[in-house]
Amino acid sequence: MNPFPPRRTLLLYAERPARRMLQVLADLGVAVWAVLVVTSAIALHDVVLTLQAPGRGLTDAGDRVRGVFTGAADAAGGVPFVGDRLAGAFTPGADAGTSLADAGRAQVEAVAAIATGLAWLVVVVAALPVVTTWFWLRLRWVLRARHAAAARQLDVDLLALRALTRGAPGRIRRAAGPSGDAAGAWRRGDPHVLLRLADVELARMGLRGATSVTTSGAPLTRGDQ
Repeated sequence: MNPFPPRRTLLLYAERPARRMLQVLADLGVAVWAVLVVTSAIALHDVVLTLQAPGRGLTDAGDRVRGVFTGAADAAGGVPFVGDRLAGAFTPGADAGTSLADAGRAQVEAVAAIATGLAWLVVVVAALPVVTTWFWLRLRWVLRARHAAAARQLDVDLLALRALTRGAPGRIRRAAGPSGDAAGAWRRGDPHVLLRLADVELARMGLRGATSVTTSGAPLTRGDQ
């Protein structure tokens, strides 16, 4: 028995081709979905921003009105004796232009805020749940595969026990061999059955089977079966 603990390998994808292909397809699917959602959110943002046109027009009109009345007030201010009064007569018009411009700017800012909020809402509702679920499932598989790969080198008994508690009944019966008593074979430490049960658990995760098992007797390698 190896006195040193096995080095835990970080597996990002399954070792068996079928499971690995499914994982790659899932990754591509999530990536494509995320790109589509983000692209749609950007397009929606741009469409909503077109609603800023009336607000920009209102801002320009208010600036022009204010400019006209301000210019008239400046010109009237130069009239002797009554310049100040004449200039004051144009002040309400300039103030009205300022109010129009401010209303237009407020409308532009409100539309921009709505456009940004809708874009983020699309991303959060459509992409975030998918990406979060994918990440959690991927992380859980990576951690379990890391532990299973370490157990494959040193603790095949544990993998066999996991197969007994988690594996499909049909596969467990086939792994037990002619006797059909998988649990009894595990308690007796039957190396042949232990290897086959370990394969059931490893195959469930898309990993290659164990190559050897050590019991109270001599070590058994897969070629000895």
